Amino acid sequence: MSLFTHVLACLFGTGSWVSINGMWVELPLIVPEIPEGWYLPSYLSVIIQMANIGPLFVTLMHRFRPGVLNEVAVIYFIISLGTLASFLLAFFWKVTLNVAGFPHSVPLLLLTFFLSLVDCTSSVTFLPFMMRLKPQYLTSYFIGEGLSGLIPAVVALIQGVGILHCSNHTVMANETLDNSTTMYKFEAQYLPANFSTHTFFLFLSTMMVVCLLAFLFLNLHPAVRQQHETDRHHGRMGEGEKGTLVLKQHRQPEEKPMISPFNGNNKKTCSFFRTGTYGWIEVLFIFSVLGWTNALTNTVLPSVQSYSCMPYGNNAYHWSVTMAAVANPLACLIAVFYPKRSLKLMGFLTLLGTGIGAYIMGMAVLSPCPLFIQNHTGAVFIVGAWFFFVLTLSYVKVIIGIILRDEGHSALVWCGAVVQLGSILGAFAMFPIVSVYRLFTSGDPCNTVCSK
Repeated sequence: MSLFTHVLACLFGTGSWVSINGMWVELPLIVPEIPEGWYLPSYLSVIIQMANIGPLFVTLMHRFRPGVLNEVAVIYFIISLGTLASFLLAFFWKVTLNVAGFPHSVPLLLLTFFLSLVDCTSSVTFLPFMMRLKPQYLTSYFIGEGLSGLIPAVVALIQGVGILHCSNHTVMANETLDNSTTMYKFEAQYLPANFSTHTFFLFLSTMMVVCLLAFLFLNLHPAVRQQHETDRHHGRMGEGEKGTLVLKQHRQPEEKPMISPFNGNNKKTCSFFRTGTYGWIEVLFIFSVLGWTNALTNTVLPSVQSYSCMPYGNNAYHWSVTMAAVANPLACLIAVFYPKRSLKLMGFLTLLGTGIGAYIMGMAVLSPCPLFIQNHTGAVFIVGAWFFFVLTLSYVKVIIGIILRDEGHSALVWCGAVVQLGSILGAFAMFPIVSVYRLFTSGDPCNTVCSK
């Protein structure tokens, strides 16, 4: 194994979702400067789901026209597109255009769509590309994917995004002949950032350039190509009859659909994967867990994170965001030393993570008066809940990725498709609840309205 290849795989993974993650953490600095204001997150949710046209196209091409789509060329294209879109955002994110008589941040929304297209499509292209490398490097890729959320969050903390202080503000003054009454209320005031949004977007563009360079080395560097499993997965053994035989033996399964209705050796067992290790019930369980965990971690719980944390104060919110970002790569590191593929363990961790997620959702529903709001216990619980929620379900997702890695290129393509499907269903479920009917109430970090 090559440390150089591990580092490249990690850097390659950082480009998977860094652009959209960066956009979310930068929102407190963006929304005061644009006409959409705090309606921007709702726009972003819709735009991200529209961008799923990318993975849908790749999945359908792989299913109905296998071998036609050049996977490497697609990756080059989407990384270059993400780099260009991030660079242009640095200069045009504040530009507005009149649409139907009202100002709108058209360049921001359009470039965000391209960033979403890049990140969504990475789910069905980056993972299958990792099939070219030995299985050990897949975990390094997942670590990089986790860092794609952690790095922008840390940079945003250094930037000072969302740091506020509470100051007295006069809300009412009554004067009579005998006396006068003045009422005060604490008002949250955000402090200036240490560097501009322009600089932050240039940083995101630089990270995409690093991802592009890492992919170039993974694809072309001679030392890295020695780590490719071309013999096993692509049949490129050289010339002559031996190479032709291997080509036929190993390419043929990938030209067929991943799902085969029956196993020829045992009619009672359905074999969905090429190894025949898992029956159809187990495969259904694996993909159901994959879709469920991604729905929870990518859209359902993140859509209520501010509601679950802000009643406990601004520090609790920022610590929950940071610790959740730390938990993702930490889960990948745990999978390096403990790659347990037990479906029973996977089911237990999924139930555990879902239970923790239910606690987080409960605190969001109770906002602005969740449990333990009058002391520091509540803040500790909510930060710990976010950490262990992401840690357990991220470990489940990594283990599923490792399982599907051994089942071939098609399995990883479908893995990416199910990841996006789970995210879409979660977004469709939460968008009307949060943004249309507005069933959640935000907490005020400076004013506690709950009685003891």
